[in-house]
Amino acid sequence: MENALENDITGHIGMQKYLCTITWRNGQFIMDEPEKIEGQDLGPDPYTTLLASLAACTLSTLRMYIDRKGWDIPEINIALNFHQESNPELTTTITRKITFPVAVEADIKKRLLIIAEKCPVSKLLKSTIIIDTLL
Repeated sequence: MENALENDITGHIGMQKYLCTITWRNGQFIMDEPEKIEGQDLGPDPYTTLLASLAACTLSTLRMYIDRKGWDIPEINIALNFHQESNPELTTTITRKITFPVAVEADIKKRLLIIAEKCPVSKLLKSTIIIDTLL
């Protein structure tokens, strides 16, 4: 089976608590945890980057669709958050709110809602995920 990414995402952590360096195809970025759990808040935490991935994918997918349709929607905004409940299994609910600073017709909004659900990261998060961990 072929990997989705050409190169692996790699990570490294040294002795500084929670400070991770992540390497991707064009460079590096750091991730950390908030100070309230003993991180230094020098970069986004893992939950933030997960939601950022969904935000970027949703926005890019909507932009492609809007441009292809020729609609005059110059800007798209998105806000995401999540909460978890144990009842008895862990259930995670991600709230994704998409807004536009200009008026958008109701029928176009309805179509854009459907398109947002079809972004690749949405589909990935809604699918069955198997994490195959090796040492």
